[in-house]
Amino acid sequence: MHAIRRSFIPFWIPYGVLIVLLLTSVRPLDSKINAQELTSYRLRVPVDEVSLSFHVADRHGLAVNDLKLEELSLLDNGSAPEKITVFEPLQDASIRAGILLDTSESMREFLASNRAISIEYAQRVLRQKTDQAFVMEFGYLSKVIQPWTGEPAVLAAGVRRVGAGRELGGTAMFDTIYRACFSEFGRIDRGVTGNFVLLFSDGEDNASHMSLKEAVDACQRTNTAIYSFRSEPKGSFFSGGAKTLAELAAKTGGLVFHDNGSEAEIYEDLRVIEDDLRNQYRLVYKPAGLKHDGTFHRIELKAPERVDQMTIRSGYYAPMH
Repeated sequence: MHAIRRSFIPFWIPYGVLIVLLLTSVRPLDSKINAQELTSYRLRVPVDEVSLSFHVADRHGLAVNDLKLEELSLLDNGSAPEKITVFEPLQDASIRAGILLDTSESMREFLASNRAISIEYAQRVLRQKTDQAFVMEFGYLSKVIQPWTGEPAVLAAGVRRVGAGRELGGTAMFDTIYRACFSEFGRIDRGVTGNFVLLFSDGEDNASHMSLKEAVDACQRTNTAIYSFRSEPKGSFFSGGAKTLAELAAKTGGLVFHDNGSEAEIYEDLRVIEDDLRNQYRLVYKPAGLKHDGTFHRIELKAPERVDQMTIRSGYYAPMH
């Protein structure tokens, strides 16, 4: 198992916009939604503060938990922020995880191994008293198989039920990510937990109404990173799936892992995710002259020399009016 990890300074970071999503009703996730219905799900709350979380480590891979604000240099599209309102460490934070398993035809051969990795997370990483997770399967349709739970045995049982039925043709990965962030992570207090999607997919999407940009925007607004385990079906040499997964990870502050069948390395990769999410810094700032135009902002964060690695988002999309 090999993780694609960024380890150069400076890095670009994003935001997770602080919003409260109040829903009067929630649609079941086992039916395909059309374009008109998706419009009602769009996140359109304009805000002028950027909230971001990031993890830093030294050259030995150990978390650096004593950074001071004066040690950091932050630029938003090349400009210093107007004001930094919050800077705080989040050490040994609780974790909220969404396990998303692609059950489309191209991923059938990998379903057993992807279930095994998910169960490994449930049984060896999830902390029963503090952490929670949910399970979704997706192809052309998306469905919550196991709602939020802090019980490892219940979560593992939900994972085993994934893929029991047959799917219609097609894969709607972007729709699924968007709905997971909006309908699931949108309900929790995202400011005090480490939040991530554990995505099992080849990165192909041929059935979504939402775009990659909109899926990324939903993750940023709910402060949710995407960590993916990439599978490579036969005939995928010319596929754009690898690039798509890399972009999802980079723009949300996650990583991409490649399964080589080693149980020890799988567990090590899961521990990398845990270390990233449990040891973070939260920084909230107001950009200078932010326009509500939907453009992508790259953020450059420079850290002191004792920081060798950062796990961060590459930027954020400005809110729209």
